[in-house]
Amino acid sequence: MTERNTATDSPEKRAAGIAASRMVESGMVVGLGTGSTVAYTIKELGRRVREEGLEILGVVTSYQSEMLAIEAGIPLATLAQHPELDIAIDGADQIDSKLYAIKGGGAAHTREKIVSASARRFLVVADESKTSIQLDKAVPVEVLPFAKTLVIKKIKELGGKPELRSALRKDGPVITDNGNFVLDVVFGVINDPEGLALQLSSIPGVVEHGIFSNVDELYIGKKDGSVEIIRK
Repeated sequence: MTERNTATDSPEKRAAGIAASRMVESGMVVGLGTGSTVAYTIKELGRRVREEGLEILGVVTSYQSEMLAIEAGIPLATLAQHPELDIAIDGADQIDSKLYAIKGGGAAHTREKIVSASARRFLVVADESKTSIQLDKAVPVEVLPFAKTLVIKKIKELGGKPELRSALRKDGPVITDNGNFVLDVVFGVINDPEGLALQLSSIPGVVEHGIFSNVDELYIGKKDGSVEIIRK
């Protein structure tokens, strides 16, 4: 399962999260991502619900975002009830100049990808430290426990260096909200994110990987409180 955010306050993350929240209007069904930056979006949407009468429904991507949304007072729905979302807002572990992103630091990337793919418009919120010319961070890969050995073998054949993600402060691997394991795979600089994504998806036992190619807009929070918006 994912861990509750304990990050210290960040003006950059807050600026990005709040700026993206302004794209949400009454009547929308909103995908709510997971992580420290989008937590500011969730809190701001909750404030607007309470103080401005904003009428929205949220579809969450993890138990973490569910708890935050409930605490903020955002009414929740499911993809079964609303299979097409108006907008989804989420964070990223890294995002490049072409708006390819790596996600999955919170082990929620499978549900995050499903929710983002269900939305007409997908916004990512981040601070400047998450931006890069090219992707080079480890790629999280959610795998069926039964298939772990096979997946590790196939990933090594692709040139990746996989490591099973271990749970903090206890023995054993991280278990996702879906009951699976997570491999963190180092590929070095990723020159072809789209191609690598297809190769990972073709491996039997891979539930989902953390390469996202469907970002429509990026909101980058700056240290001075300003926000840069990049659109495809």
